Amino acid sequence: MALETVSTTKAHGGVQGVYRHASRETGTDMVFSVFVPPHAPGARLPVVWYLSGLTCTHANVTEKGEYRRLCAELGLIFVAPDTSPRGEGVPDDAAGAYDFGLGAGFYVDATEEPFARHYRMWSYVTKELPALLEAEFPADAARQSIMGHSMGGHGALTIGLTFPERFKAVSAFAPIVAPGEVPWGHKALGGYLGEDRAAWRRHDAVALIEDGARLPELLVDQGGADTFLEDQLQPQRLKAACEAAGIALTLRLQEGYDHSYYFISTFMEDHLRWHAARLR
Repeated sequence: MALETVSTTKAHGGVQGVYRHASRETGTDMVFSVFVPPHAPGARLPVVWYLSGLTCTHANVTEKGEYRRLCAELGLIFVAPDTSPRGEGVPDDAAGAYDFGLGAGFYVDATEEPFARHYRMWSYVTKELPALLEAEFPADAARQSIMGHSMGGHGALTIGLTFPERFKAVSAFAPIVAPGEVPWGHKALGGYLGEDRAAWRRHDAVALIEDGARLPELLVDQGGADTFLEDQLQPQRLKAACEAAGIALTLRLQEGYDHSYYFISTFMEDHLRWHAARLR
């Protein structure tokens, strides 16, 4: 699990790094970014995981997320994995579509061929990369939280609901809350997991809540001018599920904002402060 440093840059007194390693889960090299804020020698710091959306790599939030000043102020490590395996021999969507295959791993462990060998993003994000982070960085494994955008919001919600004891806070920007009910999810879950809808439910936030998964609270921001709002995102489904389950959901519809990093960066500070308060 040797770690290769691709680059490091000083920012806000901390270090923004990009790293590469050979993943046993995906069978490929994987690249991720980590911001480590200024800290005292020997200190172990709380960690915020950020999962990105369709077509993204680690670089999108690293370059556009505007999180470093706040993470330096709040003493948070910020980790951004890639969204899929990549490299020679990794299968892609046959038609080259953006919503399946490379850049669109949907944070599941695929069981369908030809994707099952490499598309193991669930195990990569929940097992392999956390172990590597704890071994190589001053991360406090007892203080972790998770957030994400769009497909990554789906990942943050499903992972947070599955491991409520691990993640002290869970939030999302414009998440796919019910992939089993929308076109993006039908394509991805069907392609990676096959037609067994029971397997889909384990990777669907609304279904997980319906089936008994619980968190004390969630924070979700959604742009009112998001072109994917009605067809793909449907946050009202999450609102209904949380109300029925007694989960305290703060769902904020931000008028005029779209699906882009202009939206994410605008509300990143709110989310990081919300996470920091729960990681103390």
